[in-house]
Amino acid sequence: MNKQDLANQVADVTGIARSDTARAIDALLDIITESLAKGEEVRLVGFGSFVAGVRKATTGRNPRTGDPMNLAESVSPKFRVGRNLKTACNRGNGAAAE
Repeated sequence: MNKQDLANQVADVTGIARSDTARAIDALLDIITESLAKGEEVRLVGFGSFVAGVRKATTGRNPRTGDPMNLAESVSPKFRVGRNLKTACNRGNGAAAE
């Protein structure tokens, strides 16, 4: 499912115009992105949490030459699954095909 499919389903379920649901989804994603950029956590109880995890600086290797190189500290967005979402997936609601 992509963003357009999601907007269409939200419109079907809520009766809100598709253009409005698409704008709402864009706004939601922008707010989550801005919050993570500020180092804030976005917690959706039962669904999960978006957090900005910090990767420590480390030494890696250049894949072409094999030479060691320093990798700077970086911030990586992460998603921690909430209990309700995990339970629903394990029950088979929306589980990935085997």
